[in-house]
Amino acid sequence: MIWADTGFLLSKTSFQENLVIAIFFTKKHGKCSGIIYGATSKKIKNYLQNGNELYLEYHSKNDSTLGYFKIEIIHPFTSKYFYEKKKLTCIVSMVDLIKILTVDGQENIEIYNLLKNFFVIMNNQNWKIDYVFWELLLLKYIGFDLNISNFCKYDLTSNDKKRYFIENSSKKLIVPNFLVEKDENDICDRDIFNALVLISEYMKKNIFLPNNLNLPLSRQNFINYFK
Repeated sequence: MIWADTGFLLSKTSFQENLVIAIFFTKKHGKCSGIIYGATSKKIKNYLQNGNELYLEYHSKNDSTLGYFKIEIIHPFTSKYFYEKKKLTCIVSMVDLIKILTVDGQENIEIYNLLKNFFVIMNNQNWKIDYVFWELLLLKYIGFDLNISNFCKYDLTSNDKKRYFIENSSKKLIVPNFLVEKDENDICDRDIFNALVLISEYMKKNIFLPNNLNLPLSRQNFINYFK
């Protein structure tokens, strides 16, 4: 079996001295795994940064055996952010989420386009805000539409401004106003922190815990930048 496609590198794991097992999210074949030979050579090693988009040619004997990739770089997205720690941590967290939340071999053009758009919003002045809405779209595309305005409550501050929250028997989570009112003025890092914590709690309750999974450490590392 041979096919050609484009894909974003989600992870790579050393297998033997000169081999890695790589996982890509591809345009036509969804999430796929395969061997890359010569992965420690200088040329190929520089390409294999999580988040980069590559041209892939996949070869395997049949559907039940692990095949191998021949690769060519298309867009070396990640290398642009090596000296921007917050954005680089966001990329690491993002690819970990995609790897965990998607299904092997299941095409999803919406998620593929979402990956392409991720690197567009990384160049926006308000990228942190855009990224929060990016995560909400990701949840929607995998079947978990978090419509926050439908189940949050609010009280009023001394100046009659609404203060939103979600409360259950064990905790009370702050809902930043911009998630409900869609007003992107005067948003601080603490608002981003509260938004990411809220989405994390939703993912843990509805996706990770029911499937005996842990939220990736990279996610918490990214959130900590906004404390």
